Amino acid sequence: MSLSKLEKNLLDFFEEHADKSYKVDEVANIFNYRGNKNYKRLIKALNFLEYIGELDITAQGKYQRKQQKDKQATGIFRANAKGFGFVSVEADEPDLFIPPNNIGEAMDGDEVEVTILKEVNPQTGKGSEARIDRVVKRATQQLVGEFFAYNKEEREKTGYLGFVEPNTVSSRHLQIFALPEGVHPVDGSIVIVKIKDYPSAERPNVMTGLVAKEIGHKNAPGVDILSVLYKFNIPHEFPENVMEEVEQFPDTVSSEDMEGRVDLRDQLIFTIDGADAKDLDDAISIDRLENGHYQLGVHIADVSHYVTENSAIDREALERGTSVYLTDRVVPMLPPKLSNGLCSLHANEDRLTKSCVMTIDEQGKVRDYQILSSVISSSYRMTYDAVNAMIDGDMKTREEYPELVQPIETMVELHRILEKMRRRRGAIDFDSQEAQIIVDEEGNPLDIQFRERGVGERLIESFMLIANETIANHFTQKELPFIYRVHESPDEDRMTAFAEFATAFGLILRGSTADVAPKQLQTLLNAAKGEPYEPVLSMMLLRSMQQAVYSEEPKGHFGLAARDYTHFTSPIRRYPDLIVHRLITAYAKGRPNQKFLNKLTDQLPGIADHSSQMERRAVEAEREVDAMKKAEYMAQHVGETFDGTISSITSFGMFVQLPNTVEGLIRLDQMNDDYYQFNQQHMMLMGERTGRAFRIGQQVTIEVAAVDVPERQIDFTLLESEQIEVDSSIIRPTRKQKRNKKRHKEPQDHQSKQAKKKGRKKQSKNPNFKMKKRKK
Repeated sequence: MSLSKLEKNLLDFFEEHADKSYKVDEVANIFNYRGNKNYKRLIKALNFLEYIGELDITAQGKYQRKQQKDKQATGIFRANAKGFGFVSVEADEPDLFIPPNNIGEAMDGDEVEVTILKEVNPQTGKGSEARIDRVVKRATQQLVGEFFAYNKEEREKTGYLGFVEPNTVSSRHLQIFALPEGVHPVDGSIVIVKIKDYPSAERPNVMTGLVAKEIGHKNAPGVDILSVLYKFNIPHEFPENVMEEVEQFPDTVSSEDMEGRVDLRDQLIFTIDGADAKDLDDAISIDRLENGHYQLGVHIADVSHYVTENSAIDREALERGTSVYLTDRVVPMLPPKLSNGLCSLHANEDRLTKSCVMTIDEQGKVRDYQILSSVISSSYRMTYDAVNAMIDGDMKTREEYPELVQPIETMVELHRILEKMRRRRGAIDFDSQEAQIIVDEEGNPLDIQFRERGVGERLIESFMLIANETIANHFTQKELPFIYRVHESPDEDRMTAFAEFATAFGLILRGSTADVAPKQLQTLLNAAKGEPYEPVLSMMLLRSMQQAVYSEEPKGHFGLAARDYTHFTSPIRRYPDLIVHRLITAYAKGRPNQKFLNKLTDQLPGIADHSSQMERRAVEAEREVDAMKKAEYMAQHVGETFDGTISSITSFGMFVQLPNTVEGLIRLDQMNDDYYQFNQQHMMLMGERTGRAFRIGQQVTIEVAAVDVPERQIDFTLLESEQIEVDSSIIRPTRKQKRNKKRHKEPQDHQSKQAKKKGRKKQSKNPNFKMKKRKK
């Protein structure tokens, strides 16, 4: 609900004075609303706030903040390293703040029952407060952390081997005392401890448990990443029964396996992947037809031929849900004999595939298609670097692969056509920045490089997208049970907040935020093309979107502006793709009986939901490792200066992103040149005395002040900032601040004037502000 400025100010006032009630005349005097016209406006605003339930009228006719009765709610508790936390109740509702003294026995991730002590302010989404009354369900049965051993005297006195300090940031305040019944690790080991006794009211930050496994010493190579895998319960070893099944598979494709398949081994088909990739699950063929249309073949490894339903491998793949890609290793969904061997589309090896062969016109429309069970033999194992070199005209590479020169040029043509088609219908191109962390053999970070996406990467993406859409459309029309990749329309409130944020850069989101179309958002991003704030705007839009998930319902894909979409192209590393292949095989035999369809209807929702959860788990683990390695890398550069861009602004400071994607915090309490106000609506900081402003997208120079690797925290100190012009009316001082300013206004001494003058001179010295690392 949108309130007027007066209504917002009134609500803020009554919120600050929730224990008092006021007559209309008293409110009019406080707000200086005199005169007949203003007085009527004030009464109207007060009555409206009473009507919507924000204010109460007492028996004496006074207005006061509505007194909320205690409300009960159930949600998931998320702990913060600083001791407080939040409870998520509903997906579309703001979280409830839990102060440290109200957490009780809860731990991060627990399902809890709370009493709401203070409701959320509907305008800011903040101001709530709740108390945890009871833990409904424990989320954590074990934790990973560093073991600190007791000496003999301490062991005899306490009865414990020592204690474990969790390596999870949200659990750092906890201590787990190790019982003697478990494994006896050495001091400094990273261990898994199974919890026996949870925190209680008497011992809120204390637990007991048994050490179940000693992962390795904290300084041993690779132990840091192993600890992350254990933290997220990501299995990295395959059970014995899975490996026994795998050993039954041959090393090559037999003639019996090829029976009933379309033989495409005489066609020019090749793979394009990263140089280090081993799980090659997609290959391409292309032809230009006489009528000007294109015939595109997308050939995907047929994992479903080997991984049959309810086999040991299938159950393990379902449990994992996805492969996990970390800095120096891959935790595969399937055992290496399949993922890197029998299913991987190696050059000059017969491989079983599912092929989607499409005829596409000059407008990017699929005119005809076939979905086939096939067998191929890839002619070349190409890398993105080699293909990009050929596209850029590198004669040496073209001469090395003369047979591929024409096909790759045709692929580029079709990619441009498909890209334009997606752009016409409004698909959003986020073009997010990715970093590649280079590590040595022991996992120590050597460099962080910005990963460029060339035409080679983009054209493969285009071909995978059109294949996924074609498969999804095919089964939607047949109205058969299926699994889809869905991305629903964004939440109205988030879109409204994003639209307000965009106005800080002079950008206007046209149309209604209630039913915003992808094309409107892409138009906005196009307007920011080439601007310094473009990456930040793109990132903020991405954060404003719903999460893409798997579903048994074809709800469409908002970001791609696609009516139907699925994941068909990566069955080696994604379980939903494997299910899609299995369904293609089942439906190719004709419409199944009702019993089979009923079974799918029951199974697919659970598979979709679990796959979405496993995907999120993998993303969180990948982010954790990236944050750890970035912190380790920046610890080597403390005291050095870099140029960067403000990527986020909060009430406690601003985050700055460097060109290599590393992000660090400039703390507000370290910015001592002024008193800075935070404007949440425009995501800005503005100095009350100097008018100096900071906003997202602004370029700054920083010094790396400190790095805390265990906390994944990087602190920066501000040295210089690009000078920007901002309407000072955007951030208005509060009445209290105005009063304080009048009372405490002090003359500036000569030294502060000189510092201010020097700061202005320093800001204007570098108007172009090139992004580069500077030598100290």
